Amino acid sequence: MKLIAIARAAVHSRASLRRVVNGFLQVRYFQHDFVPRDPSVKPKKYKYPAFYDPYGPRPPPSEKIVQLAEQIAALPPEERRQIGPALGLKLSHPKLETISTEGMELGSAAGGGAGAGSAKVEEKKEKTAFDVKLEKFDAAAKIKVIKEVRAFTNLGLKEAKELVEKVPVVLKQGVTKDEANSIIEKIKAAGGSAVME
Repeated sequence: MKLIAIARAAVHSRASLRRVVNGFLQVRYFQHDFVPRDPSVKPKKYKYPAFYDPYGPRPPPSEKIVQLAEQIAALPPEERRQIGPALGLKLSHPKLETISTEGMELGSAAGGGAGAGSAKVEEKKEKTAFDVKLEKFDAAAKIKVIKEVRAFTNLGLKEAKELVEKVPVVLKQGVTKDEANSIIEKIKAAGGSAVME
């Protein structure tokens, strides 16, 4: 009974809300200014910007900047290319240095024309690092092949077994030609077939 009295006291204290009693301790409150939405009215469509700008809308550029942009656009392409380096010197920006990508596989992500030129230079160099790839093995010699793989890869028994079962698979990467040949000979003696790439 005390609970009901407390609930009723709380209900009476909220004078701004309309009370509807549905049953024992089931009370719903409605705001007095609530107006239900008309179902025949279509919802508003808001215009969203093409991209999100966290700083909000920016003011239009000044007249001086507009004139400068027009002057730059009117310049011939050779002079336009000189603007970036000249501004870099004037504003004391650090010179951008090329990052060495030696040893990284960039694939098609490398710059189109520049990547093609450097690829020709790399083809002329003699290859010094090779990969050893296991192509196949006899089912009867599987255990011997796993032992050989464990010997030169320092893998555990389970990892070596999983690696051998994924044939064809690269066993070792970036080894010298002599080391690759010795690994191939050992695999061949154990009953497998490996190649150097």
